[in-house]
Formats: sequence, C-alpha cells, structure tokens
Amino acid sequence: MDKLRKVLSGNDNNNEEQNSIINDINTATTLSWSTRIKAFCVCFVIGILFSLLGSFALFLHRGLTVFAIFYTFGNVMSLLSTCFLMGPVSQLKKMFAKTRVIATCIVIVSLVLTLVAAMVLHKAGLALLFIIIQSLAMTWYSLSYIPWARDAVKKTVSACIDV
Repeated sequence: MDKLRKVLSGNDNNNEEQNSIINDINTATTLSWSTRIKAFCVCFVIGILFSLLGSFALFLHRGLTVFAIFYTFGNVMSLLSTCFLMGPVSQLKKMFAKTRVIATCIVIVSLVLTLVAAMVLHKAGLALLFIIIQSLAMTWYSLSYIPWARDAVKKTVSACIDV
C-alpha cells in the first residue's frame, strides 16, 4: 500500500535515491567509537607534547616567544581532540552554550592574543600575561563540563579570600 502511495504521488524513485545517497555519505564519513577514542588520544597527546616542548624551550633559554607558540599550539590541539569524541558540530554547540560562551570566547581571544604578542609584537611579557589568562580560561572552560565544579571552585576561592 505504501509503495502504491509513493508511485501515485510521484515520489517513488527520487526520494529513495536521495535518501540512500545521503545515508551512504553519512555512513562513509562517520567514525567508529574505537577510531574516535584513538584519534582523541593521539591528538591530545600531541597537544601535551607541544606544551612540554614549549616548557623545555623555556628552560633551555630559547625564549618566551617559542614557549608561547608551542604552549598555545598544544592547547589548540588538546581542545581540538575533543571534537573526535563528540563531533565538531556538537563540540561547537557545547562550546557556545549559554553556560560556557564567555569562557569559550576568553579562551579563543587569549589564544589569538598570545600568538599575536609572541609572533607579531615580539613582546615576551605580554605573551606571558596572555598565557596566564589562557590557562585560567581553559581551566574555567574545562570545569564547565563537570557538574557543580565551578560552584565548588567559587566557594573555595571565596572561603580562602574571607579568611
């Protein structure tokens, strides 16, 4: 009966062909869960390695600029690694959700300003300031994924300040 309705309405072959093509594309572009986990781990470890390389460059007196570049690139890689777990569109929706949009904007701005201060302006002190802001913003952003973590941090900081 459904087949007869499709034929009579003129939607017999076109919708099925379009739906099958879309389904084929979706099936071909999705990653399995194990592949997502592996890609996340690889990307996250690369991010950590770049941050460590930046730290080693700082201790080897290669300059704060090299540290800022490597550290920022490491943070970007670590942030991008989560796209493998939930997908890039879902990640962007969560990043710009009402609860974390300010933290996300501060993270992105501090990442860009760190690179500008290090590579364009060649101001090590300014790059260091933006690295500190970047670290604090990344921490606050990460805490937004843990239920009540931000509230716990707020209460702890206010208790330390009141003492």
